[in-house]
Amino acid sequence: MSERRRGPRPTKRWLRPAGANRADGTPRPAPGPPRGEPPAAAADGAPPEVDERSVVDAAVYRDGRRVGTPGSLAATYRRLRQETGAMAWIGLYRPSETELLSLAEEFDLHKLAIEDALEAHQRPKLERYGETLFVVLRAARYLDALEEVDFGELHVFVGPDFVVTVRHGAAPDLSAVRARMESTPELLALGPEAVLYAILDAAVDGYAPVVAGVQNDIDEIETEVFRGDPEVSRRIYELSREMVEFQRATRPLVGMLHGLMAGFDKYGTDEELQRYLRDVADHVTHTSERVDGFRSALTDILAVNATLVTQQQNAEMRALAEAGFEQNEEVKKISAWAAILFAPTLVGTIYGMNFTHMPELHWVLGYPFAILLMAVVCVSLYLIFKRRDWL
Repeated sequence: MSERRRGPRPTKRWLRPAGANRADGTPRPAPGPPRGEPPAAAADGAPPEVDERSVVDAAVYRDGRRVGTPGSLAATYRRLRQETGAMAWIGLYRPSETELLSLAEEFDLHKLAIEDALEAHQRPKLERYGETLFVVLRAARYLDALEEVDFGELHVFVGPDFVVTVRHGAAPDLSAVRARMESTPELLALGPEAVLYAILDAAVDGYAPVVAGVQNDIDEIETEVFRGDPEVSRRIYELSREMVEFQRATRPLVGMLHGLMAGFDKYGTDEELQRYLRDVADHVTHTSERVDGFRSALTDILAVNATLVTQQQNAEMRALAEAGFEQNEEVKKISAWAAILFAPTLVGTIYGMNFTHMPELHWVLGYPFAILLMAVVCVSLYLIFKRRDWL
């Protein structure tokens, strides 16, 4: 790759968060290979082919206005070299490894950042590799039809004269961000840092509909809990998982923005951008607090729902026990009367067998004796069962 015809890149240090080392004090990895080295050739000696179907938009800007819309990454590189004081803004959607390696060769992107952009599923973070800032954002949108939160992932490479966005989801809508910036050329003229602000602002603004949708879901869940809806436990669990994911998207942003704000004075960030970034920081702090409140509310609702379910189960068990007790009482009464009626039946059956040699059949007092015997047995059994509360 030939050297750029422009002069040396200006180093804009506003992007550097406070402290040049990692949190543990170790130095950050060295930047990638120097720009200008030719890309690695294929096994047969031919240059690697770049599949650019994932390029959503690629444009070159100067003084806040679009001066070129190249049709490919290579054309964008050439146009950027030709334009003095210009900036390239390249938007990609789920790019291939070949495309990212092409960008890495052109813009000196570090291999660790490229690996993160390829693998996705990263937590929000802010990393600096040489003159390039690597930002990972988790955007979100609320799906009304499904009543659930859909999360997307956005990787942003910001350098002295370029911005590369790598999107791994439907959110945020970067075409709207680009249109907004192009409609305000005085803001876009501030350079790559202004584009980063606009992207951060769009991601944070996208959280507002999600917060409103989740608040509505929580209100509905509270109604369902006290109505005794059997499916509410599953809904609480699913929404709680979404809030955990939402927390992972918003909470790191607070520290990231405060890191940028801490370097305002040191790195000479434009005053207008300082105000904008402070506003974004306020919004994301408010959103993070709301998400924390949602998690707490869902935890309380789940506890209340468990209490109500336990009370309902206890009431059902008590009703079953009462029904079983009443049934047992009825069985005792039936059994007692069956025993009482069995006594005269037994006596009558014995004397009804009509054997020839049964002295009581020819006895004058035989009949009164049989009747008296049946009455005595029945009364005795009645008194016994009555004393034992079976009757």
